[in-house]
Amino acid sequence: MAKQNKIIITAAVTGATHTPSLSPYFPSTPDQIIEDAVKAHKAGAAVVHVHARDPKDCSPTPDLGVMKEIVTSIKQQCNAVVCVTTGGAVWMSSEQRLAPAVDLQPELASCNAGSVNFVFADLAAKLENPKYDWEIPYLKRTNELVFTNTFTGLEYYLNTMNEHEIRPEFEVYDVGMINNIAYFMKKGLVQKPVYLQFVMGILGGIPATVDNLVYLVKTAREQIGDFVWSCAAAGKAQFPLVTAALTMGGNARVGLEDNLYLKPGVLAKSSAEQVLQIKEIAERLGLEIASSDEARQILDLKGIDKVNY
Repeated sequence: MAKQNKIIITAAVTGATHTPSLSPYFPSTPDQIIEDAVKAHKAGAAVVHVHARDPKDCSPTPDLGVMKEIVTSIKQQCNAVVCVTTGGAVWMSSEQRLAPAVDLQPELASCNAGSVNFVFADLAAKLENPKYDWEIPYLKRTNELVFTNTFTGLEYYLNTMNEHEIRPEFEVYDVGMINNIAYFMKKGLVQKPVYLQFVMGILGGIPATVDNLVYLVKTAREQIGDFVWSCAAAGKAQFPLVTAALTMGGNARVGLEDNLYLKPGVLAKSSAEQVLQIKEIAERLGLEIASSDEARQILDLKGIDKVNY
């Protein structure tokens, strides 16, 4: 892989895993998501990764109007690359999950590279008096769900993204998913630069260890060749694993979607706090931070002027 001169910091600001009662600082309304994303960009995140939440009860929602409100407001307030989720929430249909990419035609969108047990049921034990009735049942039911991403679905996603010049950010939860991406490369459905996000430490996915990160990168080199990659890790593994990724030539993803804490026992008050912390670590390692426009060049994105919002 060619050495990348500057590193891309991504802030994943809300996701569909955490519920509002897990942290008083968690951005769980559209306005809070917008504010958190803009602050993260100003702190140094070139990319912000967004999911939508219902303005009434803060639950994950497939509502296109809410997503459009979020990304439009972010675009009006800053120059961040907006990575729109196609993961949505584990219970959404493939059509619901892909709809924001079709409607909004962003520069960058997540593309989950295979099926996985995506379990976060144990978080329910941390909720003694949840603000909303849906929170505990929502968390517990993940014991029964598979986050489904079939080959038929992946082909549909990739054809749609190619049609609208959307760069897929492949979310890789386990090593076999690299083989899936290589298969679609051979079919001509994956264009370079290939962008991989190694998402580690999900219950049901690959454990968050440095040995496993090394193995993911090694396997991707063997199967894919040249690629751009980043690392995200769940919970307390976030900063150790993302720091390791930086020393290996990777990029960094932080944010309250992946981890609610800044350090053990200290809740992060925003994704921006986590961005500042990983930015400081990167700079102490002698690395330079990419701006959003530099990230667009690294990932060969179509440009903010070609989105549909």
